[in-house]
This record gives sequence, C-alpha cells and structure tokens, in this order.
Amino acid sequence: MIQSLRGMNDMFSPDAERYEYFIETATTIAKRYGFTFFEAPILEETALFKRSVGESSDIVGKEMYQFIDKGENDVCLRPEGTAGVVRAFIQKKMDKQGGIHRFFYHGPMFRYERPQKGRLRQFHQFGIESFGVASVVEDATLIMMLVDILDALGIGYKLEINSLGDQNCMPDYRNKLVSFLDAHESEICEDCKRRKATNPIRVLDCKNSSCQALYAEAPKLMQNLCEGCDTDFQQLKSLLEDSKINYEVNTHLVRGLDYYSKTAFEFVSDEIGAQSAIAGGGRYDRLVEFLDGKATPAVGFAMGIERLLELIKMPETKREGYYIGTMDDEGLPLIMKAAQVKRKSDKVTVEYKSKNFKNHLKGADKVNARFCAIIGENERNDGTIWIKDLELKEEKTIDLNTF
Repeated sequence: MIQSLRGMNDMFSPDAERYEYFIETATTIAKRYGFTFFEAPILEETALFKRSVGESSDIVGKEMYQFIDKGENDVCLRPEGTAGVVRAFIQKKMDKQGGIHRFFYHGPMFRYERPQKGRLRQFHQFGIESFGVASVVEDATLIMMLVDILDALGIGYKLEINSLGDQNCMPDYRNKLVSFLDAHESEICEDCKRRKATNPIRVLDCKNSSCQALYAEAPKLMQNLCEGCDTDFQQLKSLLEDSKINYEVNTHLVRGLDYYSKTAFEFVSDEIGAQSAIAGGGRYDRLVEFLDGKATPAVGFAMGIERLLELIKMPETKREGYYIGTMDDEGLPLIMKAAQVKRKSDKVTVEYKSKNFKNHLKGADKVNARFCAIIGENERNDGTIWIKDLELKEEKTIDLNTF
C-alpha cells in the first residue's frame, strides 16, 4: 500500500474545517486592513532563497527540497513565502512604480526537517507583506492585525518584540558579539561556532540551554542601537501601549532568516509545548535591494497554520442548507432536478438511495441540514414535496415547482 510521505499529512475534518475557518477569518481581517490576495508559484529558482533567506540559515543549509529539473534548472520547493512575493514585486516592476503595495497570501511551504507536533515537512502559512512604508507605524499596524486575527480565532498569546538594528548600528554590535563569542569559544555548541562565522546574531536564538545561559552575559543589541533605530523602537512601544497591546521586550529575539532588520516580533503560546512560536515577522528594508530591485522599505509576518489548528475556538455550528431524499426509486429524477435548481442558492445534500421517512430524517441530522425535503409516492403523484424545518420543528408540503 502506498502511503503519504513522512511529514506530509492528509487533512480531513475536523482539521480541514478548522483550516478553512482560519483562512476565511485571516482573509477577512487582512482585507479590512487594505491588503489584497497574491499567489506565487510553489517552485522557484534555488538562487532566490540563497540570496534572500541566506546561505547561513538552516533552511538553505539543511532543509530545502532542492533538485535539478529536466531543463537543467536548479530549483526548489518554496521553504517560506516572503522571498517569492519580493521576487514577483521586482519582476512586475512595482519597486519602480513607487507607492504602497500590500499583499496577503496562503499556501503550502516545504522544509526537510524532523517532523513533530505542529511542524511538518509540508506545512501551510498565512503571510502578510507590505512594501513602500518606512514608518514604524506600519510595523505596529501589522502587529495589530495579528492581534485581531488571533483574538478572532480565540487563541491566547504573548507578544515579544525586539530591534535588530540596521546597517548603521549592526556592524559595530556584530563585532562586539563576535569578540564575546571568541572569548567563550570552548563553551559554545558546534552550531553556534558555525553561526559565528556566517551570521553571528543568530547564536542568540540557539536552543542549547548551556548556550542560552552563557548569552545572558553577551552584549545586548538594545544597548547598541543607533539613534534612528532607538527612536523607532520607542515609538513602536508607544503605539502598542496606546492600543492596549501587552508586550515583552526579548533582547534574544532574532528572526531565523537573514533578511530582517529593525523591528522583530513574535507571538508565542504555552499551549503547544516547547515549540511555542505561533506567528512572527518584522521589517526587511534591504531585501528588495538584495534581489536587484530598487531599495524599498518593507515589513511582513507569517503564521504557521498547522501549529494553530488545535488552538482555534470554532464558532457554534448552525444547521444550513437542504437534505433532499426520495422514498422510492421513481422519485430519484425529481429530487435530482430539484437539487440542481436549489444549488444555485443553497447548500444541498442529496441521498440517492430510497429510504423510509425515519432514515431520511437521520440522514438530514447527520449532515446538519436546516431543511429535510422528501418525495414519497403521494408527493410524486401530487407534484409536491414535503419539507421540515429541523431548527424550528415546522413542516409543510408545497408544490414542487414552488420549491
């Protein structure tokens, strides 16, 4: 028997219903904030992610589904969403048009990593990307949008924020951090030794407990911000406080991708075990330029949907639509024709097998239909159909053409 690949799961109800509800909820809120839907290809050139995500990242170094296609192109399944949006933004010359461009997207991403609860090799993300606004007000707005989405889904969270600095203050801080790491070379793990040479700030995100204890004494980027980054960060905190959004400053919060600068934020939950991050993002003002576009300020976030599914508080389901059945085989053409007409305006479930009255009512209950409509011998002879409103417990027989 052929089975699904490890870490690539099928999705049936109730998870499928939760997924659908998540997409509907997040989409509605994104549109309220003025964002429009964008769809990128699942397959991209590998170079896109090497240049954007960064060759120092675990994603590029260890986790990408990469191969040479039949045209001798080096391609990979997308491991994240932002790079594809930026590539399209540049390809369509939106960077040269100026103005503000705001997009949301959702779909599957792929990373070859060890599957665990809420973390799969094929997983789904909902993402937001905003181009053309340099103000930290846009950063705060995206955080507010995330708060609205999580609140609407009934998901509890804690917000952590940090500033990663920019090209004015990051180089000096990086030198101080590397000096600290050099002094403690024998105490850090092998991953941190590798990161020290490629992207030193990522050592702060190390999950090794001994490294974390050591980095409590490391230089803090927050104490080395330039005036511009510090002003932006103070304004971000003020905007969140004005909006009654609670937050914590986490000086060890870095993003796992190389393209972030200035604002970084993460929403975490203690309801899903050790893997506590449920959404995160930040500012990436230089990524468009890194990918050969015109320098454009940008900020975004992404949510891993599978990690959220069991946390979603689903609304109470209501009966909807029609269940239509027949009590004898001769009535099948009539219910098929009736169903085809009703589907133009309502959800319809048709039971093709002839059943007795009681079993049809059970069938209507099973699909949670609002109305049970049945044609028996009498109805067939009279050109009528019997209908029961299963919510109001009212029943009547009406002309089939009227129905």
